[in-house]
Amino acid sequence: MPLVQEIDYGTPASKAREQVTLTIDGAQVTVPAGTSIMRAAMDGGIQVPKLCATDSVDAFGSCRLCLVEIAGRPGTPASCTTPVASGMVVSTQTERLKQVRKGVMELYISDHPLDCLTCAANGDCELQDMAGAVGLREVRYGYQGKNHLGATKDESNPYFTFDPSKCIVCSRCVRACEEVQGTFALTIQARGFDSKVSSGMAEAFIDSECVSCGACVQACPTATLMEKTVIATGQPEHSVVTTCAYCGVGCSFKAEMRGEELVRMVPYKEGKANHGHSCVKGRFAWGYAQHRERILKPMIRESIDQPWREVSWPVAIDRVASEFRRLQGKYGRLAIGGITSSRCTNEETYLVQKLIRGGFGNNNVDTCARVCHSPTGYGLKTTFGTSAGTQDFDSVEQSDVIVVIGANPTDAHPVFASRMKKRLRQGARLIVIDPRRTDLVRTPHVEADFHLALRPGTNAAILNALAHVIVTEGLVNEAFVREFCDRDAFEHWAGFVADASNSPEMVGLLTGVSPDAIRGAARLYAAGPNSAIYYGLGVTEHSQGTTSVMAIANLAMATGNLGRRGVGVNPLRGQNNVQGSCDMGSFPHELSGYRHVSEDATRTMFEKLWGRPLDSEPGLRIPNMFDAAIDGTFKGIYVQGEDILQSDPNTKHVKAALAAMECVVVQDLFLNETANYAHVFLPGSTFLEKDGTFTNAERRINRVRKVMSPKNGMADWEITLAIAKAMGFEMPYGHPSEIMDEIARLTPTFAGVSYALLDKVGSVQWPCNEKAPAGTPVMHIGGFARGKGNFMITEYVATDERTGPRFPLLLTTGRILSQYNVGAQTRRTDNVVWHDEDVLEIHPHDAEQRGVRDGDWVKLESRAGGTALRARLTDRVAPGVVYTTFHHPTTQANVVTTDFSDWATNCPEYKVTAVQVSPSNGPTDWQRDYNEQADRSRRIARVAAE
Repeated sequence: MPLVQEIDYGTPASKAREQVTLTIDGAQVTVPAGTSIMRAAMDGGIQVPKLCATDSVDAFGSCRLCLVEIAGRPGTPASCTTPVASGMVVSTQTERLKQVRKGVMELYISDHPLDCLTCAANGDCELQDMAGAVGLREVRYGYQGKNHLGATKDESNPYFTFDPSKCIVCSRCVRACEEVQGTFALTIQARGFDSKVSSGMAEAFIDSECVSCGACVQACPTATLMEKTVIATGQPEHSVVTTCAYCGVGCSFKAEMRGEELVRMVPYKEGKANHGHSCVKGRFAWGYAQHRERILKPMIRESIDQPWREVSWPVAIDRVASEFRRLQGKYGRLAIGGITSSRCTNEETYLVQKLIRGGFGNNNVDTCARVCHSPTGYGLKTTFGTSAGTQDFDSVEQSDVIVVIGANPTDAHPVFASRMKKRLRQGARLIVIDPRRTDLVRTPHVEADFHLALRPGTNAAILNALAHVIVTEGLVNEAFVREFCDRDAFEHWAGFVADASNSPEMVGLLTGVSPDAIRGAARLYAAGPNSAIYYGLGVTEHSQGTTSVMAIANLAMATGNLGRRGVGVNPLRGQNNVQGSCDMGSFPHELSGYRHVSEDATRTMFEKLWGRPLDSEPGLRIPNMFDAAIDGTFKGIYVQGEDILQSDPNTKHVKAALAAMECVVVQDLFLNETANYAHVFLPGSTFLEKDGTFTNAERRINRVRKVMSPKNGMADWEITLAIAKAMGFEMPYGHPSEIMDEIARLTPTFAGVSYALLDKVGSVQWPCNEKAPAGTPVMHIGGFARGKGNFMITEYVATDERTGPRFPLLLTTGRILSQYNVGAQTRRTDNVVWHDEDVLEIHPHDAEQRGVRDGDWVKLESRAGGTALRARLTDRVAPGVVYTTFHHPTTQANVVTTDFSDWATNCPEYKVTAVQVSPSNGPTDWQRDYNEQADRSRRIARVAAE
């Protein structure tokens, strides 16, 4: 299996529709107007030598290697910066050009180390390739003069090195940082011979603004910027295209290998979600797959106070099946259930819900989407008729106004954030609605027109106020509403939002936002002409999460911002397969494709194919399972790839529920927090070790391809099959492709999906069926899935979680760039260099009142519980608001969060918790106990690995 080769055309493609024909080296070539000569030549199979040019950034014309001759024009222009013209006659190889190029290469090589045989880039170096391409055989200038060969290497970044002695100052890294990533962390310092690439203000990479996205490493044509894994292991010998298993962007990567050893992950240019870009997690933080704490053998124990003992797979599977049968025999059919994983593939989550429905005989299945985006599914299905976002990521390139509410894309969805920032630098306008001043509010060359820093918990109120302005000032798109929306529902809604209680003046008092800012933001959004809304967990994880999703949908319908590119309602999904786990029927009331279990015709389809009767009554949601366990009626659970003890709210309540169960089965990579209460541990497999598909936030179904053998001996889908067989419900699949075939057979929106199609076209977005055989990038063109768009009344109701004298501050939570979710993967990589503990952001005014200084330990306490962490004084949060992440179990922020939840879906209200902050001497007693227990778990894992 060879390396996957991608063509570098030198310059980006032109989007012009007009075609131009020219002659290059005697051959006619037809390309879009505006195409560079260099790219046109590549289209014609002619490779012009180049060093500073690459098709991921705009042409620069500095290396002088790509010179050409054009008939009728003087000189030798750079082919990368010269656009084609009709009738142009170009020569890329003449004696004159050969001599010029050879002279240019001599100058480069005269100031470059000649260590090619021992260089990490040997065989993958463009400078080396170009020296051969131009026929350079000697350097006349010698190596004794002034040079840069003694420049000091920067090895501060944990993932790559910067060796300036090998730098040719082509500026590709600088341009990639600016144009692709949008961080502007690199620059060219000084001029002439003294020119050099510099990170920040001549800082080390680790101390600069570099976010380690890898764009500079990818762009570098020499060994100047080089992955440390390549330096240590050598050049890869083969590669496989697969999909990242981190956030909901769903980036495509080439997993480059030596045998079964992963050398590096390289972003795939043909990936339709990322177009060759990446972030620090997907690009570099894959080392957890080989981490020594990973559990590779099944383990069982009789009770949670006993030590684990390793067993064979047959013994572990038999224990799971026999215990589940015992519990159902003793307590009834409904006494057990399971939780599917948003980190596993579509095929694996489908199998788990099939096992529970067909094998357990009930609908007690749920997924982690319950605690993040379940309001999205309910809210968008009610208003639009589908439970997903409306656009593809590319749509942002046509947006004129972008609204970001309750989302922090630069940290949580960084690859898409780079695309968004690029559009904003091109002139799109920005509205940010967030209690915290996220980086997007003001970042290099990007500044929000409006930042509505609302009080946590008041999303619905401020969305209603925006709607009030749109309705009362005559900004409604009447033509769109008349043609595509339910008129009665609109009139009812318009009357509701026009009420004075929803005016910016009244809502401003509730939210703490200036009425003028609310009016200005509403007018800007309504004016568009193309306005798009992107939202995240800061919208859904509230007691009014569903209400706010409906309010967003109302705004989009009222202004006609649906059904075309550049607009829409776009939920930014947190985990890699949150969308897919929902699509696959992981909720207790829905089968795949969001069809209710009570629908006789739908249920009959599944029963006929599965050969089992299915329950028509919805099962238990995750919080219902916990309550039932404490009540003594729910006794066993199968948890696939989720750490519910760390990720779910009110940790004390979750602990009590798990402790009350008689059989907890955890299937995961590491002994996570939930495994502390498990009786059976089934070692899971990473995304590198299996085949399948993920569905990202834009409904894009991407292939996951196996690049190495499962280190635990079984892929996750095979584990579930083994459990089903042991319980007498055999599922005869030989490969995940057969599972997808069944999904397509039973799920209308997936009817046209197959591995053959995905391998042919790369990826598709559902719905993919007879009506849309190529998939559906943009939803609701020409009408809504439900028929007419449905405006919903979205009355603001204050949360029951209130501040008071005892708990006067409001805590809200979120993520940080370098860490992911509960940190099980990223904490076992060098990403801890940037974030090795959760900290509490607190405004200096609130800190001063409490005698807290920057870096002090503080106790964070709520009605549910308390924890301790270090304080970080910042004005990114407003007075009265504090903020923390939830990546580290040593902090367990969810010890503090309450069990208040969304009225429609039980999505927990993570984003609003009344707390008090006070000085502390260090970690709490439970944190010290946890650290001791964690040390014991690490020792177990190390012994098992040895």
